[in-house]
Amino acid sequence: MLKYISIPGFFNAQLAWSSIPQILSGLPMTIYLTAMAFVLATVLGMLLTLAQLSHIKPLHWLARAYISFMRGVPMLVVLFIVYFGFGLNAMPAAILSFTIGAAAFISEVFRSAFMGIDPGQYEAAYSIGLPYRKVMRFIIIPQAFRISIPALGNILLDMFKGTSLAAMITVTEMFMQAKIVAGANQDYMTIYITIAILYWLCCVIITAGQNQLERWLDYDRPKEHLKLL
Repeated sequence: MLKYISIPGFFNAQLAWSSIPQILSGLPMTIYLTAMAFVLATVLGMLLTLAQLSHIKPLHWLARAYISFMRGVPMLVVLFIVYFGFGLNAMPAAILSFTIGAAAFISEVFRSAFMGIDPGQYEAAYSIGLPYRKVMRFIIIPQAFRISIPALGNILLDMFKGTSLAAMITVTEMFMQAKIVAGANQDYMTIYITIAILYWLCCVIITAGQNQLERWLDYDRPKEHLKLL
């Protein structure tokens, strides 16, 4: 059946099917790289957000300068600077690069979420004697995180796809495995179409998980006023 969906000179379905196991052998590395960088970037992004909202001006401006720089520099450039400039091994360099890059975007997501919280909640918390640390930990940050879930899901998808850049510094994730197969068979178009489909399917699964989390957090409950539309 595979021969019937092949396009001579463009797509070899039999090669695509047979190459899937080797390409997917790089999936655990892709998942590990994405998960580690995303968790670390979320922590760093929250710290940057708190620095942005701080009344200490030097801290505020340092955070804003860092975010502006990291949002304006291509990730591939960051990856090369960290890998070649600091002499790190490939995997630590990739994790560090994706962490410091994504943290800038995550910080902006958290900042907008913090600004979306009713200021009255701060005042109410302070009025009952809660210190700043407890106000942030138990009242503000949980709400900000809940508001941020959709945007964080988009960043996670971008990070998952962006890990393909790690192949440029020899990390053996999915795209590197695809390059190896393509080179061995001298059929780059077939393998690149295959890897594109595999990335898409993985992103569909991630999106399904995000949607489930949003339902659990009550994002998708129909609102009464929307039923009238």
